[in-house]
Amino acid sequence: YSGTLAGTYMPRDNELGRSRWMYSWRHIQSLGSALGLNFNLSIDWNAVSDDDYYRDFTDMTTVTQADKTYLNRNITLGFSGYKYWDGYLQIQKYQTLQDSTSDDIYGQYEKVPELRVHGARYDWHGLDLETTNTLTRFEYPTYFGSKLTDEVIDQTNGHLRPNGTRFTSYSTISYPIVRPGWYITPKVGIHASQYETDWFTRYGQYSFYSQSGNQRRSISRVLPIVSLDAGMTFERDTTLFGYPSTQTLEPRLYYLYIPYQDQGDIPIFDTDVSQFGFASAFSENRYNGGWDRINNANQVTLGLTSRWFDRDTGFQRLALQVAQRVYFNRQRVTLPFESPRIGSKSDWIFGAQAALTNKFTTEAALQVDPYQGKTTQVYASAKWTPKRLTTLSLSYRYQRDPYADEERTDINQGNPLSYQLQGKETVSFAGQWPFTSKLYGVGRVDYSLKESRVTQHILGIEYKGDCCWTGRVVLKRYAVSKEDSNSAIFFQLELAGLGSVGKDPMDLLRQNVPGYESVNTPVPARTSFERYE
Repeated sequence: YSGTLAGTYMPRDNELGRSRWMYSWRHIQSLGSALGLNFNLSIDWNAVSDDDYYRDFTDMTTVTQADKTYLNRNITLGFSGYKYWDGYLQIQKYQTLQDSTSDDIYGQYEKVPELRVHGARYDWHGLDLETTNTLTRFEYPTYFGSKLTDEVIDQTNGHLRPNGTRFTSYSTISYPIVRPGWYITPKVGIHASQYETDWFTRYGQYSFYSQSGNQRRSISRVLPIVSLDAGMTFERDTTLFGYPSTQTLEPRLYYLYIPYQDQGDIPIFDTDVSQFGFASAFSENRYNGGWDRINNANQVTLGLTSRWFDRDTGFQRLALQVAQRVYFNRQRVTLPFESPRIGSKSDWIFGAQAALTNKFTTEAALQVDPYQGKTTQVYASAKWTPKRLTTLSLSYRYQRDPYADEERTDINQGNPLSYQLQGKETVSFAGQWPFTSKLYGVGRVDYSLKESRVTQHILGIEYKGDCCWTGRVVLKRYAVSKEDSNSAIFFQLELAGLGSVGKDPMDLLRQNVPGYESVNTPVPARTSFERYE
């Protein structure tokens, strides 16, 4: 087993007149075998004394936590190894951190507990069999913000959403047929669900009821899910950017059928709308998370990918993708306050990745509404790495505001629909650059075009000594709320073979600067044959 336990404590904060503290516990342990199963334990439990702890303190631990609104508290007992079975028993809780400069934040459903049993057997007489069974107790934390009056809290006992127990079972059987140059996979599944719901007192706009307006305690649902996934790969010899290349053309077709069933009485515990893109275009359900909603479907997704590989090395020089989904019936299953789909076609999604040279790479993705002709999402990036310890990158992200044309509100929460991505437009620039043979600069700047402000910037200097030491100074300024920002500065002296003194900013740099490398000479990987002779 191994783990870390970290914490801070201040007996008295002179500004607030009380103590303040934080602790974090992470633990992983192998528990051995019993009954033919291998057991393991993992713990990730975090807590702070107040909502603004991470905003007020700038320890290395808090820099990566300052923008968090939920602290994770998880204990998981996992098991595996009995033939084709695995699973876990877990408790998942959160501590919600409010931001005093914005609207109150509502909690998340906690799983207290959740039991999951999964079984899979592949290539059994050519068939793939799989089943996933989950039993979860959901409890919504009682409200502790400032928006509700004492009268409302008395009427609802602090409950803003119903609690409940959900059992889901999804079993599938598929028959993959894979041949050189093509494949086809028919698949049939049965999804069964059972809900036992605890509804609470209604009070004014804080009324908690199902989408259909009922408060049925016991609800069951059984749905078949049928799909067909097929694709082909064509190849030809060609050239690209002067390199002898092999080009592929890879069409893909994915058909999905799920009959309609009224699900308006089912509560929403952990389900939202998945973001449409290449990853979700070929999925069974447009809703991710749990299975509180299963879309009705009679649809086909068409995709086309073309790649160019260097003929000698196999290095991918260029990839182009396009996909769209065509619907043969209207959308009848929705989340509460979600507008049903209009039209028989999804957004067009385009993607491109290119290595114009061995040192310069670009990537772009575009999503376009075929009816309004408006851009839904854009992502573009470019990275130049001329040599080791030298890299520059620039990226741009745009997400169209879902409320640009209309304004809708989830009256159960008083907030915009939580399952809609909010509009944003940001530009990021990052890099690592040598000023001399010993002095290096590193940094990143994130700018929000929508908010007209810098949301984060990191500036650092690294100095590599002649023999066995390296010094680093890193400054980070980052937004912790809509109005406030914090600053942190880190000093580190690293002694080769002896460790380091000071706060370690390496993880911060690796996470925020694409292509960042340590100025220290990398240690060659050891092998069992290193001293063979």
